Amino acid sequence: MRLHVGCAMWAHKAWQGRLLAHPLPTQERLRHYAGWCDAVEGNTTFYATPTRDTVATWVQQTGTDFRFVAKLPKVVTHERRLSEVTEPMRVFLDAIAPLGPRAHALWVQLPGSFGPDDVPTLARFLRRLPATYRAAVEVRHPAFFTETRATRLLETVLGEADAEWVSFDTTAFFAAPPTSDAERDAWTKKPRMPLRTHALTDRPIVRYLGRDDADRTVEGWQHWVDITVDWLREGRSPTMFVHTPDNVDAPVLARRFHDEVRARVPDLAPLPEPIPLEPTTLF
Repeated sequence: MRLHVGCAMWAHKAWQGRLLAHPLPTQERLRHYAGWCDAVEGNTTFYATPTRDTVATWVQQTGTDFRFVAKLPKVVTHERRLSEVTEPMRVFLDAIAPLGPRAHALWVQLPGSFGPDDVPTLARFLRRLPATYRAAVEVRHPAFFTETRATRLLETVLGEADAEWVSFDTTAFFAAPPTSDAERDAWTKKPRMPLRTHALTDRPIVRYLGRDDADRTVEGWQHWVDITVDWLREGRSPTMFVHTPDNVDAPVLARRFHDEVRARVPDLAPLPEPIPLEPTTLF
């Protein structure tokens, strides 16, 4: 039983000198982020597959309990839509191999046009994944949320592959009009996803988008605190990624979510202590 929490990235200009030491060399940024959170969304791998040596530095900067949810490359999910992807998947899997057990899941984020008629393609793709990896699939076609037949079809395919359905909760964000530049920008880019709270596996993954106002973000995640507590008591080990439009306080909020859950599940392991912004001195 474990709750992992994290953010959409491990480096952010707004964190420099406030949450993370500054300046930091590139090869130290993840190490300092890992003092705040014990998981991260691997969004960068969507745009470019890193070298194996680069991934090895990620391992060097994190402890054995740290987890990456590695996003499959855009060419695999959006350009080729999971078909004829043997070579890009070979390159990607070879690159992330150093992660070993730190690779919590392969994140298969599918475009909104990938609908129920495409599920057989997804099924074939999942069957070909190496057994050493677990998949977490994020869909955005509305039929999967509104049509019972489509929901059951997807759940069946995911269940057969022991793959999770990633919940992307944007309901709190879209509950009221935007009030900041970052919120106005996100308003035009983020999908209005129906709320889904059902876990298929013992390792559910939630992506939660709050507001730039911390109080509204916390208010909007209270149902997830209840659900996460229930999951933990059922023996599941969930992962919660906290987003806000500006992400200025995302690591702080992720830790706060963990604290709220741990207050109700005292046996939950604590998060690591953040690395001090400045070296401690004796005098």
